[in-house]
Amino acid sequence: MQSPEEIQPNDLQSVVPVMRLSVLDWVAMVVLIAGGLNWGLVGVLNLDLFAAVLGDGTGVARAAYMAVGLAAVYCLYFLWRLGGGPAK
Repeated sequence: MQSPEEIQPNDLQSVVPVMRLSVLDWVAMVVLIAGGLNWGLVGVLNLDLFAAVLGDGTGVARAAYMAVGLAAVYCLYFLWRLGGGPAK
């Protein structure tokens, strides 16, 4: 029989290290979700909400689309960090 000092706690934090998300991580995820929802609206309702709100073909709308693309690239890096790098 093990003494109470020898028994390891059965909690997730002792097995899986906790990863803190930076502000940039959160911003990238929010922008990526907004872009994904916009594309969902385009696919389902043929409604481009970014173009409707920001103006079709304006510089602001193009900047919003570029932000979504940059957020997607950053989230690839984020997933790399989350997974701990290349598979071993």
